[in-house]
Amino acid sequence: MNLSMVLFLIGILGFILNRKNIILMLISIEIMLLAVTLLIILSSFSFDDILGQTYGIYIIAIAGAESAIGLGILVAYYRLRGSIAIKAYVFSYYYTTSIISYCSWIFREKSW
Repeated sequence: MNLSMVLFLIGILGFILNRKNIILMLISIEIMLLAVTLLIILSSFSFDDILGQTYGIYIIAIAGAESAIGLGILVAYYRLRGSIAIKAYVFSYYYTTSIISYCSWIFREKSW
């Protein structure tokens, strides 16, 4: 269990600290998914339940599909931009403005 928590924290730190490289972000997501899968499988062994092992196999299959889709998006991004480096302020600007506009839409004064 401690190993899966450490792997998950490494994945989170890798995702947060490497906001400019898409490949490292994808690898960090895969590490987090591996940590969750490892925790499910270890819990399945400790509770002597086959269902957790089945879920682990499904998660690994979905992770493979996610990796293939992510790499396909990465190739398309490289063909479009010519580089895989992204700018962090672009993400923060667009996400911040969209969140602010969404919150202002929600909390608008409505006539009941």
